[in-house]
Amino acid sequence: MSSSSLVLIRVFFLFLCVSFLLVQGRLHSTYTELNNLHAISRISLPPSPAPEAVSPSYNTDSLSKVTVLNVRTFGAVGDGVSDETQAFKMAWDTACQVEEQAIILVPRSYSFMVQSTIFTGPCKSSNLTFQPFLSGVWFDRNEKIDGTLMPPDGPDSWPRNNSRRQWLVFYRINGMALLGGGLIDGRGEMWWDLPCKPHKGINGTTAPGPCDSPVAIRFFMSSNLTVKGLRVKNSPQFHFRFDGCQNVHIESLWIKSPAQSPNTDGIHIENTNNVGIYNSLISNGDDCISIGAGCYNVDIKNVTCGPSHGISIGSLGMHNSRACVSNIRVSDSIIKNSDNGVRIKTWQGGSGAVSRVTFHNIHMDSVRNPIIVDQYYCFTKSCPNQTSAVYVSDIFYSNIKGTYDIRSPAMHFACSDSIPCTNLTLSEVELLPAKGEYMSNPICWNAYGTMQTLTIPPAFCLLDGIPQMVQESDVGQC
Repeated sequence: MSSSSLVLIRVFFLFLCVSFLLVQGRLHSTYTELNNLHAISRISLPPSPAPEAVSPSYNTDSLSKVTVLNVRTFGAVGDGVSDETQAFKMAWDTACQVEEQAIILVPRSYSFMVQSTIFTGPCKSSNLTFQPFLSGVWFDRNEKIDGTLMPPDGPDSWPRNNSRRQWLVFYRINGMALLGGGLIDGRGEMWWDLPCKPHKGINGTTAPGPCDSPVAIRFFMSSNLTVKGLRVKNSPQFHFRFDGCQNVHIESLWIKSPAQSPNTDGIHIENTNNVGIYNSLISNGDDCISIGAGCYNVDIKNVTCGPSHGISIGSLGMHNSRACVSNIRVSDSIIKNSDNGVRIKTWQGGSGAVSRVTFHNIHMDSVRNPIIVDQYYCFTKSCPNQTSAVYVSDIFYSNIKGTYDIRSPAMHFACSDSIPCTNLTLSEVELLPAKGEYMSNPICWNAYGTMQTLTIPPAFCLLDGIPQMVQESDVGQC
């Protein structure tokens, strides 16, 4: 090898060494800056927002193996004015008798007005899909909704003999999927304006008179349910309600009503267990998700909530009733511009227990009450004091970060005088004022718990240990 070649090799090698040192220096500098930034603020970025609700995809090759029932072949017009109730009932009854998979199709580009109806099972097949929206309805008992589905327009258009408490009800169904990329429009505006409704103006008032308003979609005493990909708006009352159900999978929903619409919970579950709620967007005038008595094994993940009243357990114990709720997990979610963040609310005089609840990795954005336990929940100021209460214990808050509206404290634990809350655990809780620098102290009343890490603001008001009266009693047995 010539001397000139050796010189070129040495120069090239020297260039590689210098480049390596420069890159290492830049990496070290970046690493140092990140460490310094972390030392200044540990407020986390919000979790990734939930994706837009999307239409489920289907393998067209499999359609040859199913019975497809288009509601228009049963007489539905799809003009948004005609009463299509009988056509939907006939399609349902036909699908319910199919022993294999059946699809009830609500086709795209049509609007269907349906009266208050109960779709009843059990059906011959355990694979039923109903999809009533802009895409069609699958009743496979699969129902696929690709078009627009809506009820009569307001109380004056509602037939007198029809229930005013519910619109579409699925009763005693096993193995049903409600799917689609269409729209369910609850047309709730005139229901919200009934004189009996609590208006949100100055000195909000109510007037006597009929006050029932329909839940848009209700599942009752059903199992192995899937609800996916639907868009639902402007329900007169709750958008979805599940009563006495088990094994429920809810995913990729888009639910929207105005922030001032009364009692328009996005998803309410009661006496329902083994529930998963995932990847959904909910904005409404009440709780995004509300969990009632008799619920256990509930997993809520990647939900973007707000404006709303937050994600709530309760209310529980109304009219001295017994309520048991356990094994609830809410994680990786965003709550924004809402009256509450994560809330547990119970009435005085109730009994039972709320236990084993985890709120993890939740980002708060301008929330008035980010963390709240309220055992004095009441609609009016005249509720009597009562000694019994739903026992609240084993509640874990971890990685709850973001900002709060300074009109209320960031944390509020108002527990029963006679039955305190116990085993409240806080870890990596960092909540700062959305505006200004004033940071209000948490409020605690008869609340026992610990801070695994120093919280912002510090929750020094929590009491240590477990009170003797709880150790010696069978309070909260479920």
